[in-house]
Amino acid sequence: MEPRFRETAFIKGVAQVEQLPPDDGIEIAFAGRSNAGKSSALNALCGRKALARVGRTPGRTQEINLFALPPDAAWRLVDLPGYGYAKVSAGQRQHWDRLLGDYLQSRECLAGLVLIMDIRRPLTELDRQLLEWVPLERCQLHCLLTKADKLSRQAADKQLHATQRELEGLGIEATLQTFSSLKNQGVDDLRGLLTEWLQPVED
Repeated sequence: MEPRFRETAFIKGVAQVEQLPPDDGIEIAFAGRSNAGKSSALNALCGRKALARVGRTPGRTQEINLFALPPDAAWRLVDLPGYGYAKVSAGQRQHWDRLLGDYLQSRECLAGLVLIMDIRRPLTELDRQLLEWVPLERCQLHCLLTKADKLSRQAADKQLHATQRELEGLGIEATLQTFSSLKNQGVDDLRGLLTEWLQPVED
C-alpha cells in the first residue's frame, strides 16, 4: 500500500502534547530552524503549494500541525514548530522548546524524524540540541539539506559528506540527502524513503 502524498490533508494544530491524537499508528515528524525551508519541503513532498504555511516571516509554525497521509488513516505527517527565530519572546521560545522536547520524547508512534537544515549552515547548536531529544533507539533520522540550489553541485556534495562525517563523530546514525524545493530536487528520493518508513504498519 503506497502513501498518497498529494492527498495529504490537515487534521489540526495543537499547542500542548495532551491535545495530540491517540498515540497509535505511525507518525513521521519534520523539524528544523525557522528559516531552513521546512514548510517549503513539506509542500514539495506533497505536491501542494500551501499545505504547510510559507511566509516571509520565519517562525510561523507555532503549533504542532498534524496531517493525515492516505490511504491509511493511521499514517500522519507532523509539522513541528520551527526553532531558533530570534524575534519572539523568551517565553514563546521556552514554550516551543518544551513542546518540541515533550513531543519527541513521549510520542511512541513516532517512527522517523526528518531534520531540515539549510545546506549552507547544517548542524547548528540548536540542531544539536534538538538531536539530544530524539529517541534514536526507536526513531529513524533523515537529514534534509535544503536550498541546495544555492550551491554548486560540487559544493553541495562537499557539505553533504561533511555533515555525514560530523554526525558519525557524534555517534548518530542517519541518512542524508540534498534537497531543493525550488528546483524540485530530491523530492522523489524523500518520498521513497518515507514510503519505506511506513512499511512496518502494513506488515
